[in-house]
Amino acid sequence: MVSILHLNLHREFFAQIAAGAKRTEYRSRTRYWRRRLEGRHYDVIQFRNGYATKAPEMVVEFRGLRRIKKWGKPHYAIRLGRILKIKRWHERKSGSRKRSWKL
Repeated sequence: MVSILHLNLHREFFAQIAAGAKRTEYRSRTRYWRRRLEGRHYDVIQFRNGYATKAPEMVVEFRGLRRIKKWGKPHYAIRLGRILKIKRWHERKSGSRKRSWKL
């Protein structure tokens, strides 16, 4: 059985991972994340861009976990592997945002 780590991301970071520009995801080293990450084995990470039913999703290989200091504070560095699947993701071109108001 495949072990999945579920994480939600803002659009900016979801887009960076989907484009292959971001290879590491960071989480603060808190009690919440310690329980979810330390001493566990994951095969893949399922990223979601939001909580909507039809939110974009991506499945990425889990390559490991490191404990680091970032911005002077303790963090977890979650190493990302290959993107295995992307659903409902259409990267917007710069300046092509839909407007809900009229001039």
